[in-house]
Amino acid sequence: MADLIRPERALISVSDKTGLEELGRALSRRGVELVSTGGTAKALRAAGLEVRDVSELTGFPEMMDGRVKTLHPMVHGGLLALRDDAGHTASMEEHGIAPIDILVVNLYPFEATVAKGADWDTCIENIDIGGPAMLRAAAKNHAHVAVVTDPEDYGALLEELDGQDGATSFAFRRNLAQITYARTASYDAAVSTWMAGAMKIEAPRRRAFAGTLAQTMRYGENPHQSAAFYTDGSERPGVATAKQLQGKELSYNNINDTDAAFELVSEFAGQGPACAIIKHANPCGVAGGATLADAYSRAFDCDRTSAFGGIVALNRPLDAETAAAIAEIFTEVVIAPGADDAAREIFATKKNLRLLITDGLADPAAAATTVRQVSGGYLVQDRDAHHLDPAGLTVATKRAPSEAEMADLIFAWTVAKHVKSNAIVYARDGATVGVGAGQMSRVDSTRIAARKAEDMAEALGLSEPPTRGSVVASDAFFPFPDGLLAAAEAGATAVIQPGGSMRDKDVIAAADEAGLAMVLTGVRHFRH
Repeated sequence: MADLIRPERALISVSDKTGLEELGRALSRRGVELVSTGGTAKALRAAGLEVRDVSELTGFPEMMDGRVKTLHPMVHGGLLALRDDAGHTASMEEHGIAPIDILVVNLYPFEATVAKGADWDTCIENIDIGGPAMLRAAAKNHAHVAVVTDPEDYGALLEELDGQDGATSFAFRRNLAQITYARTASYDAAVSTWMAGAMKIEAPRRRAFAGTLAQTMRYGENPHQSAAFYTDGSERPGVATAKQLQGKELSYNNINDTDAAFELVSEFAGQGPACAIIKHANPCGVAGGATLADAYSRAFDCDRTSAFGGIVALNRPLDAETAAAIAEIFTEVVIAPGADDAAREIFATKKNLRLLITDGLADPAAAATTVRQVSGGYLVQDRDAHHLDPAGLTVATKRAPSEAEMADLIFAWTVAKHVKSNAIVYARDGATVGVGAGQMSRVDSTRIAARKAEDMAEALGLSEPPTRGSVVASDAFFPFPDGLLAAAEAGATAVIQPGGSMRDKDVIAAADEAGLAMVLTGVRHFRH
């Protein structure tokens, strides 16, 4: 097998015409014959380049509205033939098959068509058949053929030809083959996923996932772990689609935590100013306020210690007053729908602070799939997009919540949805005042949240812990009265929880005895 192959012929067939003219001119200058199809050939000729139609190569015209044009032995023989195999070369000579040394193909824009919400027939028409067939053939025969499927690799191909005196090396061709197989795999994954969704198949027999590399990271959760970040092509506002205005590159943990923060604050879209401060994917403070700066201050006062080095998410464009307050302590990332010039100037002095702009909030009710790898497989589920309907709440106790308590209960429940289970959230006046997360015992989460509130009361010089007169949300039912009673001891006056425990009667009786109001949602929010 020869390492260096000097190309004589290139077949080019692309739907994305980006860089096509420049590529065609560069190959033509190097003496490479251009063979092309339909619109690609027309575009190359419009640029003044000499092009041979693929129909001339095959002896058959393009037919069936272009569905059949490259599925022919003259094409696939030219791509698959082993140039150093006597039998293959004899067959090429016998049938007049010319070798194709470079294949440049990108596929019909199926993913973009689906993203536009096209109907079934339109999506089907945008499934490429000949393109993937040629790409796979050329990639298999990378010992002799260079295959390019991404316009971003055109420059690399031309640099390789320049660096190898008009040839391509085996190592280069093999690298292109791997890129190509990843592209055809992601394309097929997009088609199969779309079809399953359109046909409402909740658990297809086989499931494929695909992504495009966005960032190779210095390390993963810990320095001894390698990591990379891939995007799935979704246009949903969030960390994957945000524009980073300043600061060093995001780390693995930054991305994970920023996603958690933005998903939480997006729950308050259409409401007043709101802020969520996240540490290790758990909220350490969430609040609404009269202004964005007020919301940040109230969220910060829930747990100032944990907020240090945290992630701040805002549901409104960042302003100067809020930026100045955030800049007073070390903050890893700020993510918001926008930022005014004055806020950007303030952050510009904080070189290590990352500022991300999303141009919108995420729709928390949008359908989506979450994937988690386990040993030997994947767990796939719908995103928890449940939105609480106050009309569906059941008052379980003798006393019903007051209007103010009900507002805080709904707020606390919204936050608890984003806290790792077992989750306990105390809230008062539209702000969290204590958060207990990720404990093995719900009682422990209840007590930890109360203790953190006591610590903040001391730090802020308050006469009593802010849990006095608060409400409390539990992401799952209280299996025993002990957790509820611990919340009452901390000063909570009302409770929101799913209900459904075998001991609900005992829990309700304990709430009545303690004078608590309690409502049941009938829905839990486990978050692991």
